Amino acid sequence: MTDTPPPFRPKVAVYAGSFDPFTHGHADIMRRSLAFADRVVVAVANNINKKPLFTAQERVAFIAESIGTEPRIEVRAFDGLLVNLARELGATMLVRGLRAVSDFEFEYQMALLNRHLHPGLETVFMVPSNDTTYISSSMVREVARFGGDIGALVHPTVARALAERFASGPV
Repeated sequence: MTDTPPPFRPKVAVYAGSFDPFTHGHADIMRRSLAFADRVVVAVANNINKKPLFTAQERVAFIAESIGTEPRIEVRAFDGLLVNLARELGATMLVRGLRAVSDFEFEYQMALLNRHLHPGLETVFMVPSNDTTYISSSMVREVARFGGDIGALVHPTVARALAERFASGPV
């Protein structure tokens, strides 16, 4: 009998959301999640319960532009159950951001359901950094819709896309 160690399997985390638009708050959670995962897959959801401002392909491109050349982060769109994507990727962890106590109840229920559907999948809740905790996609869209300055809230590519989307006035 040999004491051969098991083969190395990178720890894969999935950070899923609609990211409509991707904010500095999202980027903060994404980058800090690399501290406990070898690879982070940012999964852009096609949420059937939301009418997104940008297509999934546009959101993927914004995120890719925002992260630059970080080789440990992959960005992709997905449909269907998040647990199925996690299985496909060999992920063992879901990363979820919690900005406020009001986020917790829904996220807690989803974590329990996901664990039921995929027992080997853990959910890790992260709070944003102090300087990004107030940023939400819906608030960014609202400020942009009425011509407010969102430069400190999103990557310049996202700010330009929002300005173009609302150029003819509030939608």
